[in-house]
Amino acid sequence: AERRGNIAGSAVFAGLEGTRPVLVEIQALLAPNLGGSPRRSVIGWDSGRLSMLLAVLETRAGVRLNMTDVWLNVAGGLRVNEPAADLAVAAAIASAAFDKPTAPGAVWFGEIGLSGEVRQVAQAEARLKEAAKLGFVEACLPRRVAHGNRRLSAPEGLALQEIGHIADLVARFGPETGTKDHP
Repeated sequence: AERRGNIAGSAVFAGLEGTRPVLVEIQALLAPNLGGSPRRSVIGWDSGRLSMLLAVLETRAGVRLNMTDVWLNVAGGLRVNEPAADLAVAAAIASAAFDKPTAPGAVWFGEIGLSGEVRQVAQAEARLKEAAKLGFVEACLPRRVAHGNRRLSAPEGLALQEIGHIADLVARFGPETGTKDHP
């Protein structure tokens, strides 16, 4: 509710607090660091997971962040503990790296593995229902086949954008090759 416009470095995560779906804004800020070790500062998420995700973005998608300070914040003072936030965090970082906002009506969820694949997460249907109920029009989620080999059905008014690999995510923000030296 407090988002002011749609700026680069922000993505909405469709998460779970216990069994209750909640939508949370993930914010990323990147700044050049031309000397010394780049700073990594995290509020509301696991700093080790951020390091892993930055390595995957560099290695598997070509986003150069080795000379960039990275600040990551989960808005509202919440603490996110589920790996399903990986895709939203990666979207916020890619958005900031290429200075291109995420889609204003989109939510993100999915776990990212070390090879860059985007993995399924639990209770996707509950996440999608909550996003649709709150007026979101797009959900970016892992490529998925639901039980019995049928596709996951989207609630009325919610388009599903499946992402199979982190390079596919980066291609949404960056040039055709999906790579950019940053800064």
